[in-house]
Amino acid sequence: MELLSGADMIARFLQDEGVEYIYGYPGGAALHIYDALFRQDKVKHILVRHEQAATHAADGYARASGKPGTVLVTSGPGATNAVTGIATAYMDSIPMVVLCGQVMSHLIGDDAFQETDIIGVTRPIVKHSFSIRHPTEIPEVLKKAYYLAATGRPGPVVVDIPKDMTAPTERYEYVYPKKVKMRSYNPVTRGHTGQIKKAVELMLKARRPVFYTGGGVVTGHASEGLTDLVQRLGYPITTTLMGIGSYPQSDRQCLGWLGMHGSYESNMAMHHADLIIAIGARFDDRVTNNTSKFCPTAKIIHVDIDPSSVSKTVRADVPIVGPAGSVINEMISMVQGKEIANPEALGDWWKQIDGWREERRDKLYEPSKPGEPIKPQEVIEALCRVTRGEAYVTTDVGQHQMFAAQYYKFDKPNRFITSGGLGTMGFGFPAAMGIKHNFPEEQVICVTGEGSFQMMMQELSTCKQFGGGVKIVNLNNASLGMVRQWQDLNYKSRHAHSYMESLPDFQQLIEAYGFTALRVETLADLEPALERAFADTHELVFLDVLVDPHEHVYPMQVPLGSMRDMLLSKTERT
Repeated sequence: MELLSGADMIARFLQDEGVEYIYGYPGGAALHIYDALFRQDKVKHILVRHEQAATHAADGYARASGKPGTVLVTSGPGATNAVTGIATAYMDSIPMVVLCGQVMSHLIGDDAFQETDIIGVTRPIVKHSFSIRHPTEIPEVLKKAYYLAATGRPGPVVVDIPKDMTAPTERYEYVYPKKVKMRSYNPVTRGHTGQIKKAVELMLKARRPVFYTGGGVVTGHASEGLTDLVQRLGYPITTTLMGIGSYPQSDRQCLGWLGMHGSYESNMAMHHADLIIAIGARFDDRVTNNTSKFCPTAKIIHVDIDPSSVSKTVRADVPIVGPAGSVINEMISMVQGKEIANPEALGDWWKQIDGWREERRDKLYEPSKPGEPIKPQEVIEALCRVTRGEAYVTTDVGQHQMFAAQYYKFDKPNRFITSGGLGTMGFGFPAAMGIKHNFPEEQVICVTGEGSFQMMMQELSTCKQFGGGVKIVNLNNASLGMVRQWQDLNYKSRHAHSYMESLPDFQQLIEAYGFTALRVETLADLEPALERAFADTHELVFLDVLVDPHEHVYPMQVPLGSMRDMLLSKTERT
């Protein structure tokens, strides 16, 4: 029998659970736990400079590795600073466990110093939450937390830990729980075979089919099976922003991603399809546009592990509740040896799609001319060339996010890391830190803008202390680019508070932290600067690239229209 304090139980459990990194920031209510972590050397704690960065770093680690991220914060402001990152993970179904210190249990409800009801505050944005009521509960509760975070539809779990539950003077028996028993939680492990059979029958008869796949394929580790299924059938496929990389983008069958700033051919194909096979996607408003006009001639097969998502926004003709991987595998077994019913119709469908592709091939953007500012699209294309499309790419949120998604081509899942559902500025840099810790030999890039970067730029100090040779590519247009674009389109170019009129000298700022910064003003200097930045995988380099401030992201769906209603440039629309 081993007797441990509550704090030591937490440290030992993290070791037994195989947790490699914990991101956090100490404070009074969590100090017993921090002392226990100090007295061990298996779990590495990364001291961030803001609790929001802790959640984003754990989030990036989880998205890239497929394992739950772990966060440790103190009570009150420490916990509330983590709320944005918890919501970010919740919206994108990312597994994360957030350990929150709390005031001593007898003070709860008395408005004690640094007390916040973090369970109540986060209830709408977590998959589940726990509050420790006795130290002996700690191993079982933590095991449940990690199990809940990673299974079914993944998500963040908050564990509230009053300080007296971790007191070093009280010791209890510790046993690592190898199994979890939860009567009220039974995530589905496979889809209904009858429904899958109906879906396959529709798939084989379809004349204008499109696969529409999302983040559920990535988090469900189902990309390999998806690629097999799509290539067997020869059907076109489009993905959501969160599904980028779930199918190789370099493959001819991939139409790119769809939605508000998705490709012309993907949006057109969706609108004209007669069958949509949606897997691990939730019909987000940034995809569907006006749901009353969404894909008017299509029947819909909807596969999702979360039953509450099926037919929530758009009614499914064949609903299938189950994990993407097992459903796809069952579909593969059913289509083996069978032929599609309408190969000629499929051939005509591909001719139509190729026509849409050709229609926009050389009209995506106007390249910059000598003496003109660099176009942001040119930066991302150069970035893709220099890294051969093999880097982990995080983004913040705005125009740079859309350009990165449009012009960097991903052939693998878990490589494009972005805040999709919540759209969190400040996400990219700490997320890149978390990825770099897990993959130190890989190239990790944060594509950002000067607005987003300044929200979390203090994490340069974290990289100084713990290492983290990420490459930061700042598409500097001296404005909140996406806000400015909307103001150009909808507010007669009244740029209310979208210009950043007092930017720092980023080169001096980065150098003050002891890192390398390069300023790029011409297209001729771009590729040499990128080559210099990527010369050493372990060196943090900041590229401040001055780009055309007037460039917009296109295509762009017309609000309240159908998927085919798009602005194609400043002067063209469908």
